[in-house]
Amino acid sequence: MNVASLKFQSWRGYLELMRPANIVTAWADILVGFAASGSGIIFVQLINGESNLPVLIPLAWLLLATTGLYGGGIVFNDVFDADLDAKERPNRAIPSGRVSRQNATLLGSLLFAIGIIAAFQVSWLSAAIATFITLSSLLYDSLSKHHPFFGPLNMGLCRGSNLLLGVSTVPAIIGERWYLALIPVLYIAAITAISQGEVHGGKQITGLLALLLIAIVLTAVLALGLLEDYRAIAALPFAILLAIRILPNFIKAAREPIAENIRNAVKIGVLSLIVLDATVASGFAGLYYGLFVLILLPFSMKLAKVFAVT
Repeated sequence: MNVASLKFQSWRGYLELMRPANIVTAWADILVGFAASGSGIIFVQLINGESNLPVLIPLAWLLLATTGLYGGGIVFNDVFDADLDAKERPNRAIPSGRVSRQNATLLGSLLFAIGIIAAFQVSWLSAAIATFITLSSLLYDSLSKHHPFFGPLNMGLCRGSNLLLGVSTVPAIIGERWYLALIPVLYIAAITAISQGEVHGGKQITGLLALLLIAIVLTAVLALGLLEDYRAIAALPFAILLAIRILPNFIKAAREPIAENIRNAVKIGVLSLIVLDATVASGFAGLYYGLFVLILLPFSMKLAKVFAVT
């Protein structure tokens, strides 16, 4: 193997650690939070030529922030799992030797720092949320993910907080929209719960619990129509798409909780976070904004064919 090939393998290893396809789903969280803050109207103004790109600077900072925060959390997941992966997933970047555990730790730390610093460019509140996400991610990676209840809850809180990070473009709205964080909390809790069996297989009861949580999420995104400024009719097509994408896979994993079925359900579930975000975003900012968020899905799916999602 020549030097150029070795360098390529090394860089690919670092990218594998960051799970690029998953990071794209984190961007969608920020975009839906941006819409819920009332800032989604900016996109309409841009299309109509009534606004200028500089008004999107806070959004750009938060997209960079979530890239660092999610990337850092995923990297540290593999850092803490290095010994276990050496037995169960030896092809991963660290156990295969393509990236050292020390370098992975440095990468994860740098990504977290970028996330917090970028969030600070928006507001103190954004920086505080970013710091909470960092600490929550480290708690999950190092400890709580091994617990059947606190693991899914912890991961859900990370994603819910990421949505609120998007809302923090208008800090005053956080107090009004805090409940939106419960939607990704329940959704990610379902995925994290069922993912505990993606190596050796799982239990039917866990799959049924995950299905129940998904059903609650689907109901919730339409029930938001009770709010004055949320249009459930705009969200309905996206909600249907979400149900079509995830329910068959979760039902199959619940009926036959073998590792392959669970891995497929987890992969579809993670990527479909973009559809969930597009659903909520369309309710707050309209059909075109929802389609704008949904554009991230094929991009994420393409990356998922090159880099692992789980």
